[in-house]
Amino acid sequence: MSLALCGVTAPISFAQGKDDFNPVQTGVTSLGIAPDARGAAMGDLGAATDPDVNSQFWNPSKYPFAYSRGAIGISYTPWLRKIVDDIYLAYLSGYWKVGAEDNQAISASLRYFSLGEVTTTPPGDTGGGQSLNPYEMSVDVGYSRKLSESYSMGIVFRYIYSDLGFSESYVGDQSTGASAFAADISGYYTSYPIVGRSECQWSWGWNISNIGTKVSYNHGENPAFLPTNLRIGTTFTFPLANYHNLSLGLDLNKLLVPTMPRRVDYEDGTDGEIAYVKAYEKWQDMSPITGIFKSFSDAPGGFSEELREIGVSLGAEYSYNQQFFLRGGYYYQNPKKGNQQYFGIGAGFALNVLRLDASYMVATAETSPLDQTLRFTLTFDMDGVKEIFGKK
Repeated sequence: MSLALCGVTAPISFAQGKDDFNPVQTGVTSLGIAPDARGAAMGDLGAATDPDVNSQFWNPSKYPFAYSRGAIGISYTPWLRKIVDDIYLAYLSGYWKVGAEDNQAISASLRYFSLGEVTTTPPGDTGGGQSLNPYEMSVDVGYSRKLSESYSMGIVFRYIYSDLGFSESYVGDQSTGASAFAADISGYYTSYPIVGRSECQWSWGWNISNIGTKVSYNHGENPAFLPTNLRIGTTFTFPLANYHNLSLGLDLNKLLVPTMPRRVDYEDGTDGEIAYVKAYEKWQDMSPITGIFKSFSDAPGGFSEELREIGVSLGAEYSYNQQFFLRGGYYYQNPKKGNQQYFGIGAGFALNVLRLDASYMVATAETSPLDQTLRFTLTFDMDGVKEIFGKK
């Protein structure tokens, strides 16, 4: 089962072994993987970029400001392709504006993360191993609405299911899958300032995602926090010439999950062991809402360590007539908090009905299994479909 664990925990696995390496531990880590090619190409950027069909992941409150009345998108990501060839993330999303003024929208998405086929080996390697197909999935629906001409908010409700298909203390029986429920809440603001003689666009957004119950593996014996995450960002778009636009963006994100106690942070001896056990039990019994507030002040290294938990995304997008796109970006995570560091590059092409986007990841962290990750997204614009069939 080690292969499946590698697939789930890979983003934080290649820097372990140091006493100061202390990433935030969560369950269902695949919920944090960027599903679409556009956001990934810009270094995992999306809190305040122009709305698109995949805003459900980045910031669902953007949908009421979308240019099209509705769209459906399909994304596919071969994951850890440098190591194995059967782990992948598939993502289906869509939205539709409702109301006479198009000032509100309903949206939905389905995420499926397959960890491929894994063969377990029981203790003693006596034979009788099982072939398993572990996976994680989620399905959600959302509603967003303009509260003014410039500001909107959105909410999403999500069902999550994780089936790793095994028990860590494997004795011939499988553990049950783990379910959880979560919600997102978000906001988005956009304005059109005049800079020189040009009309530009300045936007900012925020999204608190996966606020919900814990996910409990092994019949509830090992509860884990969901990857509750705060993402805030801003994007500025300005014209280079007629039909030529350039957008520059910045996102900051932080897991709102309490830091799990480590034995190394406690004194040696019986008293230290007792203190560690009490701290671990307190962490394990902590409610998710309490954990959100604790996550801002519980790191062993104090405020400086809290700052290390903030991931940074910098990205840019060039567009010609909203038909041809070039993108690039960089994502940085502190080496002591996971060590995800990579460049993203990508391109896109749009017609009346279809839009195809692709991205490629170039990892800068040494020996990163995320290097050379590809993503593909195909979008169907519903307004274009209606025009083809002559419907108004």
